[in-house]
Amino acid sequence: MQIVVIGGGICGSLILRKLSALRNVSAVLVEAKSDLGQGVTKANSAIVHGGYDDPHGTVRAALCVKGNDLFADLCEELNVPFKRTGSLVVARDNPDEIKKLEELLENGKKNGARGLRIIGKDELKKIEPNLSEDYKHALHCSSAGITEPWMIAIAAANIGRMNGARVITGDPVTGCNISDGHVEDIILESGTRITADCVINATGVHYNEVASIFGVVTPPVKLRKGQYILLDKLAGGMIKSIIFPTPSEEGKGKLVLPTVDRGVLLGPTSERLDSYTPDDVATSDKGLRDVIDAADSLVPGISRYNWIIKSFAGLRPDTDERDFFIKADDRVKNFITVGAIRSPGLTAAPAIAELVVDELIPQILEFSAEPKERIVTRLPKTEKINELPFKEIARMIDDDPLHGRIVCQCNEVSEREIINAIREGAKTIDGVKFRTRAGFGRCQGSFCGWRIAQILSRELGIELSEVRLNEKDAWILNGKVRP
Repeated sequence: MQIVVIGGGICGSLILRKLSALRNVSAVLVEAKSDLGQGVTKANSAIVHGGYDDPHGTVRAALCVKGNDLFADLCEELNVPFKRTGSLVVARDNPDEIKKLEELLENGKKNGARGLRIIGKDELKKIEPNLSEDYKHALHCSSAGITEPWMIAIAAANIGRMNGARVITGDPVTGCNISDGHVEDIILESGTRITADCVINATGVHYNEVASIFGVVTPPVKLRKGQYILLDKLAGGMIKSIIFPTPSEEGKGKLVLPTVDRGVLLGPTSERLDSYTPDDVATSDKGLRDVIDAADSLVPGISRYNWIIKSFAGLRPDTDERDFFIKADDRVKNFITVGAIRSPGLTAAPAIAELVVDELIPQILEFSAEPKERIVTRLPKTEKINELPFKEIARMIDDDPLHGRIVCQCNEVSEREIINAIREGAKTIDGVKFRTRAGFGRCQGSFCGWRIAQILSRELGIELSEVRLNEKDAWILNGKVRP
């Protein structure tokens, strides 16, 4: 039995990981982009939500709380960083805002969220001493945390590979053959045909497009753009928690939160796009100014210009129903859509994978999911130079001098780590960046980018002019100036 997962974001990769552990199942993941986790998965707030915000009774509310419970063990198994920093929804001495905190607390209890309580100004000041004096109350959620979602996607797919699954990148689905209401095979842009007993559409903002290839009707996607600003590690000491303003109808608001590598993230905006433009990830002066103003209203002075190292934007899929759409199709019987995965999609992803693999697939294929006798369940811990004591670093350099060649000065990433990332599957500068954090630091790759390109050229056996930033049209060098 062969099951094809379309989409290599966090949901698709976690589904592949679970499928790869099953006996008599051959699993294939197909990703249109050149690498995994490069769509919605890479451009979001990277928050593992507590589960108090989503309306009780919705699919996303149930899966958020369940996903939160699964996250710590998942990240330990995948060797991906995860920190339960806790979150704060802050309010002024305003009856409407205080009432909103009480409503969130009550909703969270109904959803089964853990670690919820309302705190006053004294405790709030102890937790976040740099918070604006305007805020006197907060809903504290101790179960909320932060992670790196793209690393989860990459690590989950790696475990899938180790357990026998196939991963195909840079080759989008362009067609299919359907007979008697069942998909027989899918056709890729390269002309490759892959037989399929079941197809899972987990393609983020593209789920409508992909569903239409199979003649499947899904709720129309409504795109929202979120603009962000990333601050240097110099700002890291300003906050400890994820700080939300009191939410509105538009969403959770523009927030301030720490990142797992000790930086700070500001944003996002929440801009509903009038048309379906899935490649529109441009930032704007107004959007970034709104992010800065909102951040300074929460934590005065946090958006110092000499701390700002990057701005970016991401898209998230929504629908008029404002809930996840996870469903086996009624007409194409072996097609499952994992669509409209808006916030809290990252948090819910482990639970989404369980729902699809443990419930939906057995229902439509009528098979009993039995585990393989021997599978890889966790990735070994990788040694990072910047996390080790000097004596251990010295020992590693004695064993392998490449550990001592620091390519990324900002994040202290060695040439050995970069080579390991390439051998793991990185084919582009961004592929290395999202596996090692080389290029994530203050200089944003201006120091190390050229050296990484040289290492990619050497390890992949290609010309420097063939090295790409990310996708095939994102070239860096046109050719040699002299022979």
